[in-house]
Order: sequence, then C-alpha cells, then structure tokens
Amino acid sequence: MSLFQFLRSLLFLFFVPLVTCAVCVLALIDTSVLKSSTVKAQKYPRTWARILLLIAGIRVRVTGMEHLDSQATYVFAGNHTSQLDIYSFQGYFPHDFRWIAKKELFKIPIFGQAMRKVGFISIDRSRGREALKSLSLAANRISDGSSVLIFPEGTRSRDGKLHPFKAGAFLLAIKSGVPVVPIGFNNASQLLPKGRLLPKSGEIVLRIGPPVPTTDYKARDKQQLAALVHDRVAQLLDKQHLPTEEGHEPEPS
Repeated sequence: MSLFQFLRSLLFLFFVPLVTCAVCVLALIDTSVLKSSTVKAQKYPRTWARILLLIAGIRVRVTGMEHLDSQATYVFAGNHTSQLDIYSFQGYFPHDFRWIAKKELFKIPIFGQAMRKVGFISIDRSRGREALKSLSLAANRISDGSSVLIFPEGTRSRDGKLHPFKAGAFLLAIKSGVPVVPIGFNNASQLLPKGRLLPKSGEIVLRIGPPVPTTDYKARDKQQLAALVHDRVAQLLDKQHLPTEEGHEPEPS
C-alpha cells in the first residue's frame, strides 16, 4: 500500500464516526422537527455512504437495473464479503429500500433513533415467540411497500467466496409474498476484506439479476427458495467469489 493510499485509508477510518454522527443528527432534525417523510429522509443514509466512499476513493458501478420495476417492492438478497457491501448498496443503489437491523442497534443513543426515523426495520434474532412476532411485523412492512436487503449467508465471508444461504432469511420473502432479487457484490472483499480496517481504493460492481417470484412458495419451501437464489447470485459473481470444491482454488484457464 502506497503512502497516499495509507493516509487516505486512515482518513476514511477517522471520518466514519464523525460523518455517522453528523448524518444521524441531521436526519433526526429533519424528520422530528421539519417532519420530513421517511422517503425524503433516505437522502441522509445515501449521503453518508457516498461521502465515506468518496474519502476512501471507491467507485461503485451498478448493472442490471433494467430487470426492476421502479415502483415494485422486492427483497434483495446478495453475497456478503465486506463492510463495503453496505456502503456501496446504500450509496448507489437507485431503488428505494430499507435496512433490516437487529433490535439491539435501535437502543444506541442518536444512532438508533435515527435508524427508526428513516424507516429501518427492527428484527429480533433471538428464538421464541418474540422472534416470530418481529418476523411477522417485518414481513408486514415489506408487504406494505418497503423493499429490503438481506445477506442470507448470515455473516461476512472471511475468504471472499460465496457460502451457503441460511433458509430462514427467505421466510421474509415468502411471508410478504414479494419477489426476491439476486444481487452480486463484486470486488468489495478485495478492497476491504473481513478483519481489516483500512480499505483500498478501487471499484465495486453490483450486478442485479431478474426477480424470482415467491407467490408459489410456502414456509416449508424455504430451503428450495434459498438454493435457487444462491445459484442465481453465483451467476452474478466474478470467478474469485465463486465457491470451490473442498476449499481448493479453481484450475487456471
């Protein structure tokens, strides 16, 4: 890493909490005092992500938007290899959507309040009745017109490759009855892999696939839907992100 890149990466790390706090305060003022709608308030998380990516020197290119109806509601499902997946999708994905976040994040002062004000959806990840209740409430929000993004692998991939999808995430799509759209996040792990703090400059490419209808699926079919969407996501990924048998790298072509 060059000295310039190192200093730029440090600048990114320094500005993450500052920009986050500033944007949260502005969002709270706009939604609480000026009474802006949640749709208009999406400019705050979008601006947050774009500022931080600009500081880091990261460009984002989105392809495949022709597959989407700008007025439709979807559950977007993608591979998760880097913290930059969140920044890139938030900053440059043009379709209106909301994040699903664990309920504990909503308890963080200012940050949690801002999340609620801009329409983020809380979900309980524990087991039992409360978890099922929060899942149903989230599905209702989606049915009412709130598109969301899910990362069905459950956590960031440490090796940058696509891993199996957890079927439970697809209950949201089945319960809400909206199509699932496969998303391929490419090159984010090369710029900021899991476990590293300082990002490199470069380009992230988001590839959007055709929607997968869910109206014919029942809750018992969640594994089948997860497997189908996993295959669709794999088709949108560069070679270095594809899973390999027994952990071996593919033969060079």
